Amino acid sequence: MRPSPLTVSALNEYVRRSLAGDPMLQGIAIQGEISNFKRHASGHLYFTLKDATARIGCVMFRQYAQMLRFVPADGMHVMLSGSVSLYTASGAYQFYGEAMSEQGAGVLYESFMKIKDQLQREGLFDVSLKQALPLMPRGIGIVTASGGAVLHDIVTTARRRFPGIQLFLRPAQVQGPLAAADLAMGLEEIASLEQVEVIIIGRGGGSLEDLWAFNEEVLVRAVAACRKPVISAVGHETDVTLCDFAADVRAATPTAAAELAVPSRIELSQRVDYLRTALTIQATRRLSELQSRLQGLHDALMVNNPEHRIQAALLQLTALQTRVFHLAESALQHKYAVTLSLIARFEASGPRQILQRGYVIAMDRGKPVQSVKQVRENLDLQFYDGLVTARVTGIKQEAQP
Repeated sequence: MRPSPLTVSALNEYVRRSLAGDPMLQGIAIQGEISNFKRHASGHLYFTLKDATARIGCVMFRQYAQMLRFVPADGMHVMLSGSVSLYTASGAYQFYGEAMSEQGAGVLYESFMKIKDQLQREGLFDVSLKQALPLMPRGIGIVTASGGAVLHDIVTTARRRFPGIQLFLRPAQVQGPLAAADLAMGLEEIASLEQVEVIIIGRGGGSLEDLWAFNEEVLVRAVAACRKPVISAVGHETDVTLCDFAADVRAATPTAAAELAVPSRIELSQRVDYLRTALTIQATRRLSELQSRLQGLHDALMVNNPEHRIQAALLQLTALQTRVFHLAESALQHKYAVTLSLIARFEASGPRQILQRGYVIAMDRGKPVQSVKQVRENLDLQFYDGLVTARVTGIKQEAQP
């Protein structure tokens, strides 16, 4: 007789109790490398612990996580103490950690640093080797997985910024043992297209192991040697790969990569308008400066022109002649006025004017008589209006003082 069938819940619960009742699976310690590390908002830690051939999901609840003396991260090699159990809701076999100690860098992290140091010594990451992104590329090359969110974000952003831009996709594996070689080959193929002037290579986020293809030497060297500018857009903003160091530009996200590679038509139009205005202002200012300079040269030429100098001298001579004429005229008028004054004074003191005031002139034979000693019998008396002849009947001489 067959036993009655179990429900899934009953089965999972049975397995959970079996694991919990096995002393070999309680209070044990395991060691391995952390990957897929996540810290939940509740404070619980969720991650995978792995070695070269296997892995196990791990949980560390908040009451244990808050006692850690370090911050766990992908790639770290740790020793985790706890118990094995089953999460009945999903049937997930997990290790529930209660204590964790850091055992040093994980194997992948050590490999990451080793490759990074070697390539850096060779100069593959030198800033002087970086190529500038073209302002207006004819075409954008894309090397990533086909049909994923990364490709969708890049295409959507590119079409929004510049609808007419040409996009060329070379699908490639982005995870797994063959991914690095496939990505390197795809990069070389897309770079050979004449229309492609900038290339975006990338994938979505993941653990250090998931992103490892972008740390492999074959791909990093291909990125550094690419003759077209390369934008690395691998994972999230916090993810760092060696391709980021080798690329000409690193973008935090695929969307950011498209924004770096594809110019905005609106921004270009605004820039053209700005440059047109700036050029007009500069040209106007320069023309004004040249006109001022030309006017200065013209003025200087006119000043040094012999004809202009002769005309200036003639003007000065005319002005001098006018001034001399006015001075001479003024002097003549002054002399004329003085002469008239003298004439008036002379006429006022002349014999006729004196005679008009009641005086007479005594003359003897036409000559004025100045003394009684000159008087004879007859005298001619000259009045202002006629001559009278008089006989002298007596002379009285006054005594001299």
